[in-house]
Amino acid sequence: MKTHAKSIRLCFSLCFLLAVNLFFSHPLPADASLNEPAPEHLTWSSPESPLSFSPLLEWDRNTQAVAYEIEFFDHAPENLPHNEISEDAIFRTTQVYTNAYNPPLASFAGELLGVSPLYWRVRALGMNTVPISPFSDTAPLFTAAGLPGMTAPILEPIDTHAYGGRLLYPVYSWTPINGAASFETDLFAADPEENEDLQPLAVLYTNFSEIYDPYPRYADTPFYWRVRALDSAGQQMGQWSSVASFTNAPAKAPEIAVFGDSISHGGGHISYGPEDLEFSWLHYLDFPTMNLSQSGDTSEMMVQRFEADVLPFHPHYLLIMGGSNSLRAGVPAEDVIHDLESIRQKCLENSIKPILLTLPPINPDNIQRAFDEPTAEDWPTAFAQVNEYILTRVSIDTGAAIPAPDGLLPTEYGLDGLHPDPSGKVLMARAVNAAWPEISQAADQQ
Repeated sequence: MKTHAKSIRLCFSLCFLLAVNLFFSHPLPADASLNEPAPEHLTWSSPESPLSFSPLLEWDRNTQAVAYEIEFFDHAPENLPHNEISEDAIFRTTQVYTNAYNPPLASFAGELLGVSPLYWRVRALGMNTVPISPFSDTAPLFTAAGLPGMTAPILEPIDTHAYGGRLLYPVYSWTPINGAASFETDLFAADPEENEDLQPLAVLYTNFSEIYDPYPRYADTPFYWRVRALDSAGQQMGQWSSVASFTNAPAKAPEIAVFGDSISHGGGHISYGPEDLEFSWLHYLDFPTMNLSQSGDTSEMMVQRFEADVLPFHPHYLLIMGGSNSLRAGVPAEDVIHDLESIRQKCLENSIKPILLTLPPINPDNIQRAFDEPTAEDWPTAFAQVNEYILTRVSIDTGAAIPAPDGLLPTEYGLDGLHPDPSGKVLMARAVNAAWPEISQAADQQ
């Protein structure tokens, strides 16, 4: 079973990010209206403050965006329509999944670099590359020779001090350099910049700009990580990134922990992962937590890893949400109930106070389009049966916090049909916050 679980977990990050392409090839009903504001605060340059020939361009992030579309111009365009692409653009791409981009300027504007300015603009895209915002105003892009360009991935730090930021199973994320075919992430027990001979604890590879660590990472001392880009032949491109660090010391963990699958691990809206804290319901709680969840878990996997992943932290309270992956795959509700009760009993045997959380609704049609995965036909009955059991124990009804008039997770609360987006995650957290004074007291009586 461990081998099987490991395979599922290693595949999850690929499946989650491949969902972007799947969404583009499986159209969803979409509102073509431009409900989101145009991106703002684009990276600015001037003749006095030019950028390199390989710059990093940034703008404000929009959590409703699946991707972004960027246009470049070789002159200052006039009277550009904000709601349409322009035929005057000399380069355009929709393959940008973060609010930062290292453009291949040399490939489409090489003769202009250091000579005359370029201009660029960006807009947010939703499902199926449908625009959800107007284009931004154009920003000038002045360049100059001799300036250091972007030659290494730029890491997104793991913020373990933020609510929801302490992940037992870390996710490493970065802004890629242009032209990279894949990436190598190295994890260390000490700072590799202080010891060139230091061997990594783990070496992880991915074709994307983030990777889910398949193993739990906790120690009394910090972990260090860095990333390098590889070309299509597997050879290093540019330089190693800077080194970032994080700490998961069990002795310094909060007294409240969360144990579950990807719904609690974090992420959603096709292209966001657990490192994007807006997509973690733990981020909106009134108290700090340790996130012991792992993406891809079934309820059986949660039982199997309880001793290894929960006991080292020994939280006073353990919030437990699991079973969605099992039920949608056709595992009988009785088996999921048995697993949840087993986890509950393990808590009590180890002086941990268990609090069960009901499962939020799902939307099988959106799951199919996002992940190319079918859902068991009897899922409504199975979900209802499991939630009914949960409500007989010390529990919080987080599932009911998200409005679902027809029993399905509304697209506006969870684009991929499985993981609530920030609007849904906020509602789940509010339910926990409101119930906490009474439920924590009830948990202490167990």
